[in-house]
Amino acid sequence: MPKRFSSVELFETIDSTNLEAKRRANTGARGPLWIVALRQTAGYGRRGRRWIQAEGDFAATLLIEPDGLIEDAGQISFVAAIAVAEAIRAHIPRVALTLKWPNDVLLNGGKVAGILPELLDTPAGRMIALGIGINIISKPEDVSYQSARLIDALDGSAPPSPMALLDTLDDRMNTWRKVWLDQGFAPVREAWLEYAAGRGQRITVRLPGQDLKGVFEDIDPSGGLILRMGDHRRVIAAGDVFFTKPRA
Repeated sequence: MPKRFSSVELFETIDSTNLEAKRRANTGARGPLWIVALRQTAGYGRRGRRWIQAEGDFAATLLIEPDGLIEDAGQISFVAAIAVAEAIRAHIPRVALTLKWPNDVLLNGGKVAGILPELLDTPAGRMIALGIGINIISKPEDVSYQSARLIDALDGSAPPSPMALLDTLDDRMNTWRKVWLDQGFAPVREAWLEYAAGRGQRITVRLPGQDLKGVFEDIDPSGGLILRMGDHRRVIAAGDVFFTKPRA
């Protein structure tokens, strides 16, 4: 088994790994700590959306202290996205993966993994709960986006287990966090752009109360999406990206 850089706690069933990370942080845990669930009863993603997980899928939260400036903490999503892509490819080398801004991993255009960073205020200071869900054997159907699962990329062979993925992911997260800490966001940005889905294409970005349409041109040095809209550009800090017309 590869060397682990973080502690691991495994639960057969739990409400949510992110909720457990919050509970641990509020009672003094500082991490790095992986909280892993074989089954969640109340998993959630961005904006509180329900995250569906079947037994055999991957659901975990990494509890860590913020690295660097608090205002740069959102860049951990890009670090995690690269780590997830590399972890999956370590088990399925020929898999066709791309990254959708800001924090989705796509398999053949369908969302196969999601990342949810939450900044926590605790009695001992700020912490980050970095939730990661990977569809290994199941995928949601009643969602507003195309979904995917790893087992469909395996041609009948056995998929990696959640704990096998965790060991690889722990290694890749440790590697890319060090890159980010030592060299800043620039090499993370460069690596993320090599996987970027939809760059140079027309996209829709859904913001609270409005949809923006334009060409996904780049991400800026802080991680913001640069959207070219006619003769001007707009930098977007947070939003939902759609490559086709989003459902209402």
